Amino acid sequence: MDILDSENENKDGDNGDQKQNLDNEYSQGILTDGILKSGSVVTKNSRESVYCLTIIGQIEGHYALGDSQKATKYEHIIPLLVSVEESDDIDGMLVVLNTMGGDVEAGLAIAEMISSMSKPTVSLVLGGGHSIGVPLAVSAKKSFIVPSATMTIHPVRTNGLVIAVEQSFNYFAEMQGRIVDFICDHSGIAKEKLTELMMRPDQIATDVGSIIDGKDAVSLGLIDKVGGLKDALSSLRSMIRSKKNDKS
Repeated sequence: MDILDSENENKDGDNGDQKQNLDNEYSQGILTDGILKSGSVVTKNSRESVYCLTIIGQIEGHYALGDSQKATKYEHIIPLLVSVEESDDIDGMLVVLNTMGGDVEAGLAIAEMISSMSKPTVSLVLGGGHSIGVPLAVSAKKSFIVPSATMTIHPVRTNGLVIAVEQSFNYFAEMQGRIVDFICDHSGIAKEKLTELMMRPDQIATDVGSIIDGKDAVSLGLIDKVGGLKDALSSLRSMIRSKKNDKS
């Protein structure tokens, strides 16, 4: 090899290293950008690719929340779910929840989307899965909750002016019925028990309802298992492998 060939080889090596560095920086940029914009990230290894979706703060629906409030915007989440379902590069989805609830229709819409996905889905409740967060927690094919997390179960309620006529009360009753049906259809809790928890007058100072911890949520059949991140990911990987084996 002459000196010229040696120099060219070194240049090619340098260019390859630069390209690898640029690719790494680009991938890291996409990763950081996804986390900042939507609180979501795609994790990959040699076996599977998992989409991690976080639902935090308050579910924002038709009305925008203040800038000082943490919010999950349903108009962002719904197209994300469509892209996850349609992507050939994503094998399953982990939904991490720490939410105080929020817009009932928006939260139920997201829950319906998650429950209708064909890809393996696992939810993990951290901190809290309150109010409309309960349907979101049970919407995945498998649900987990950490021992220290809590879930608040209460009837449908609203802020602001309410016209006290029969139609208004019928609307609230019908919406509550849809939420109860969804939760019972996607978990092991009995409808009578869920309704009883919703209407308890002795646990919440300013409202009726119940606050249950992780172990109680599992014993009631609301959540499948007590566990953390390792348990949720292990279950999701098992579901992914099972689905791949079914296809092959």
